Amino acid sequence: MAFVAVAVDTLASRRPLLLDSALSYARRPPPQLRSSFLAPGWHVRRRQAALAKKQQQQQGRSRRRGGLLVVVDQFAGQYDEGFADVDVQLINYFTYKAVRTVLHQLYEMNPPSYRWLYNFVVNNKPNDGKRFLRALAKEKQDLAERVMITRLHLYGQWIKKCDHAKMYQKISEENLQLMRERLIETVIWPSDETTTTNTEKID
Repeated sequence: MAFVAVAVDTLASRRPLLLDSALSYARRPPPQLRSSFLAPGWHVRRRQAALAKKQQQQQGRSRRRGGLLVVVDQFAGQYDEGFADVDVQLINYFTYKAVRTVLHQLYEMNPPSYRWLYNFVVNNKPNDGKRFLRALAKEKQDLAERVMITRLHLYGQWIKKCDHAKMYQKISEENLQLMRERLIETVIWPSDETTTTNTEKID
Protein backbone atom coordinates (compact mmCIF):
# COMPACT_ATOMS: atom_id res chain seq x y z
CA MET A 1 0.00 0.00 0.00
CA ALA A 2 2.87 2.30 0.76
CA PHE A 3 4.30 1.65 -2.76
CA VAL A 4 0.98 2.56 -4.40
CA ALA A 5 0.77 5.76 -2.38
CA VAL A 6 4.27 6.78 -3.43
CA ALA A 7 3.43 6.14 -7.13
CA VAL A 8 0.26 8.22 -6.92
CA ASP A 9 2.15 11.06 -5.25
CA THR A 10 4.84 10.90 -7.99
CA LEU A 11 2.28 11.11 -10.80
CA ALA A 12 0.49 13.95 -9.04
CA SER A 13 3.73 15.89 -8.69
CA ARG A 14 4.64 15.39 -12.41
CA ARG A 15 1.17 16.25 -13.72
CA PRO A 16 1.82 20.02 -13.97
CA LEU A 17 5.03 19.34 -15.92
CA LEU A 18 3.27 17.07 -18.44
CA LEU A 19 0.49 19.62 -18.86
CA ASP A 20 3.01 22.42 -19.51
CA SER A 21 4.83 20.27 -22.12
CA ALA A 22 1.56 19.55 -23.94
CA LEU A 23 0.60 23.21 -24.02
CA SER A 24 4.03 24.31 -25.30
CA TYR A 25 3.88 21.71 -28.09
CA ALA A 26 0.40 22.95 -29.04
CA ARG A 27 1.68 26.53 -29.32
CA ARG A 28 4.39 25.55 -31.81
CA PRO A 29 3.81 26.68 -35.42
CA PRO A 30 2.85 23.90 -37.83
CA PRO A 31 5.79 22.27 -39.63
CA GLN A 32 6.58 23.62 -43.07
CA LEU A 33 7.10 21.31 -46.02
CA ARG A 34 10.47 21.96 -47.60
CA SER A 35 11.34 20.73 -51.08
CA SER A 36 13.29 21.86 -54.10
CA PHE A 37 10.02 21.80 -56.07
CA LEU A 38 8.30 24.17 -53.61
CA ALA A 39 11.23 26.58 -53.26
CA PRO A 40 10.93 29.92 -55.08
CA GLY A 41 12.17 29.77 -58.69
CA TRP A 42 12.35 25.98 -58.90
CA HIS A 43 10.66 26.00 -62.32
CA VAL A 44 13.31 28.42 -63.62
CA ARG A 45 16.14 26.19 -62.43
CA ARG A 46 14.40 23.17 -63.95
CA ARG A 47 14.11 24.91 -67.32
CA GLN A 48 17.76 25.97 -67.22
CA ALA A 49 18.82 22.38 -66.51
CA ALA A 50 16.73 21.12 -69.45
CA LEU A 51 18.28 23.69 -71.80
CA ALA A 52 21.79 22.77 -70.67
CA LYS A 53 21.08 19.09 -71.28
CA LYS A 54 19.72 19.85 -74.76
CA GLN A 55 22.84 21.84 -75.65
CA GLN A 56 25.06 18.97 -74.55
CA GLN A 57 23.08 16.57 -76.73
CA GLN A 58 23.38 18.89 -79.74
CA GLN A 59 27.13 19.18 -79.21
CA GLY A 60 27.38 15.40 -79.02
CA ARG A 61 25.53 15.05 -82.31
CA SER A 62 27.72 17.56 -84.12
CA ARG A 63 30.21 16.19 -86.59
CA ARG A 64 33.77 15.43 -85.59
CA ARG A 65 36.31 17.51 -87.47
CA GLY A 66 38.74 15.41 -89.45
CA GLY A 67 36.87 12.18 -88.72
CA LEU A 68 34.66 9.92 -90.75
CA LEU A 69 31.50 10.56 -88.76
CA VAL A 70 29.21 13.28 -90.06
CA VAL A 71 25.87 13.55 -88.26
CA VAL A 72 23.25 16.05 -89.35
CA ASP A 73 20.74 17.76 -87.13
CA GLN A 74 17.56 16.26 -88.53
CA PHE A 75 16.61 14.27 -91.57
CA ALA A 76 15.75 16.68 -94.39
CA GLY A 77 16.62 19.54 -92.03
CA GLN A 78 19.56 21.90 -91.72
CA TYR A 79 22.89 20.49 -92.82
CA ASP A 80 26.19 21.74 -91.46
CA GLU A 81 28.11 20.84 -94.61
CA GLY A 82 26.15 23.11 -96.97
CA PHE A 83 26.53 22.75 -100.72
CA ALA A 84 30.05 24.02 -101.35
CA ASP A 85 31.05 20.56 -102.59
CA VAL A 86 28.29 20.75 -105.21
CA ASP A 87 29.78 24.00 -106.53
CA VAL A 88 33.19 22.36 -106.83
CA GLN A 89 31.72 19.38 -108.66
CA LEU A 90 29.93 21.67 -111.10
CA ILE A 91 33.12 23.58 -111.86
CA ASN A 92 35.04 20.34 -112.38
CA TYR A 93 32.35 18.96 -114.67
CA PHE A 94 32.22 22.08 -116.83
CA THR A 95 36.02 22.01 -117.04
CA TYR A 96 35.82 18.42 -118.28
CA LYS A 97 33.08 19.34 -120.78
CA ALA A 98 35.08 22.35 -121.99
CA VAL A 99 38.15 20.13 -122.59
CA ARG A 100 36.05 17.79 -124.72
CA THR A 101 34.64 20.73 -126.67
CA VAL A 102 38.09 22.19 -127.33
CA LEU A 103 39.36 18.76 -128.43
CA HIS A 104 36.54 18.50 -130.97
CA GLN A 105 37.32 21.97 -132.27
CA LEU A 106 41.06 21.29 -132.55
CA TYR A 107 40.44 17.95 -134.27
CA GLU A 108 38.84 19.81 -137.20
CA MET A 109 40.86 23.03 -137.16
CA ASN A 110 44.32 22.24 -135.78
CA PRO A 111 45.30 18.53 -135.78
CA PRO A 112 48.79 19.07 -134.26
CA SER A 113 47.35 20.96 -131.30
CA TYR A 114 44.69 18.28 -131.00
CA ARG A 115 47.27 15.52 -130.68
CA TRP A 116 49.26 17.50 -128.12
CA LEU A 117 46.21 18.29 -125.99
CA TYR A 118 44.96 14.71 -126.29
CA ASN A 119 48.24 13.34 -124.95
CA PHE A 120 48.21 15.94 -122.18
CA VAL A 121 44.71 14.91 -121.14
CA VAL A 122 45.73 11.25 -121.09
CA ASN A 123 48.54 12.03 -118.63
CA ASN A 124 46.60 14.68 -116.67
CA LYS A 125 43.00 13.77 -116.00
CA PRO A 126 40.70 16.84 -115.81
CA ASN A 127 38.93 15.53 -112.70
CA ASP A 128 40.23 18.47 -110.66
CA GLY A 129 39.56 21.49 -112.86
CA LYS A 130 41.79 23.95 -111.02
CA ARG A 131 44.80 21.65 -110.87
CA PHE A 132 44.34 20.63 -114.50
CA LEU A 133 44.26 24.22 -115.75
CA ARG A 134 47.29 25.17 -113.67
CA ALA A 135 49.29 22.36 -115.24
CA LEU A 136 47.99 23.18 -118.73
CA ALA A 137 48.83 26.87 -118.34
CA LYS A 138 52.46 25.97 -117.58
CA GLU A 139 52.69 24.03 -120.83
CA LYS A 140 50.30 25.85 -123.20
CA GLN A 141 48.95 29.18 -121.96
CA ASP A 142 46.77 29.70 -125.03
CA LEU A 143 45.05 26.32 -124.67
CA ALA A 144 44.45 26.88 -120.97
CA GLU A 145 42.79 30.23 -121.67
CA ARG A 146 40.69 28.64 -124.40
CA VAL A 147 39.44 25.94 -122.02
CA MET A 148 38.62 28.53 -119.34
CA ILE A 149 36.64 30.69 -121.77
CA THR A 150 34.84 27.63 -123.15
CA ARG A 151 33.77 26.33 -119.73
CA LEU A 152 32.41 29.76 -118.78
CA HIS A 153 30.45 29.89 -122.04
CA LEU A 154 29.06 26.38 -121.48
CA TYR A 155 28.01 27.27 -117.94
CA GLY A 156 26.18 30.34 -119.24
CA GLN A 157 24.28 28.17 -121.71
CA TRP A 158 23.39 25.71 -118.97
CA ILE A 159 22.05 28.50 -116.75
CA LYS A 160 19.67 29.59 -119.51
CA LYS A 161 18.43 26.09 -120.28
CA CYS A 162 18.33 24.61 -116.78
CA ASP A 163 14.81 24.32 -115.37
CA HIS A 164 15.14 23.85 -111.61
CA ALA A 165 11.49 22.90 -111.16
CA LYS A 166 11.81 20.28 -113.89
CA MET A 167 15.00 18.94 -112.32
CA TYR A 168 13.24 18.66 -108.96
CA GLN A 169 10.42 16.76 -110.65
CA LYS A 170 12.90 14.39 -112.32
CA ILE A 171 14.57 13.61 -108.99
CA SER A 172 11.19 13.04 -107.34
CA GLU A 173 10.02 10.71 -110.12
CA GLU A 174 13.27 8.76 -110.03
CA ASN A 175 12.95 8.31 -106.26
CA LEU A 176 9.41 6.98 -106.67
CA GLN A 177 10.49 4.65 -109.45
CA LEU A 178 13.33 3.19 -107.39
CA MET A 179 11.06 2.70 -104.39
CA ARG A 180 8.42 1.04 -106.59
CA GLU A 181 11.01 -1.32 -108.09
CA ARG A 182 12.28 -2.24 -104.65
CA LEU A 183 8.74 -2.88 -103.43
CA ILE A 184 8.07 -5.21 -106.34
CA GLU A 185 11.30 -7.10 -105.60
CA THR A 186 10.34 -7.65 -101.97
CA VAL A 187 6.76 -8.82 -102.65
CA ILE A 188 6.34 -12.60 -102.46
CA TRP A 189 4.07 -13.57 -105.32
CA PRO A 190 2.05 -16.81 -105.03
CA SER A 191 3.39 -19.65 -107.12
CA ASP A 192 1.32 -21.69 -109.60
CA GLU A 193 1.33 -24.72 -107.29
CA THR A 194 -0.03 -22.67 -104.39
CA THR A 195 -2.78 -21.22 -106.60
CA THR A 196 -3.75 -24.70 -107.84
CA THR A 197 -3.86 -26.09 -104.28
CA ASN A 198 -6.06 -23.25 -103.05
CA THR A 199 -8.43 -23.74 -105.99
CA GLU A 200 -8.75 -27.46 -105.26
CA LYS A 201 -9.54 -26.70 -101.59
CA ILE A 202 -12.28 -24.28 -102.60
CA ASP A 203 -13.79 -26.82 -104.96
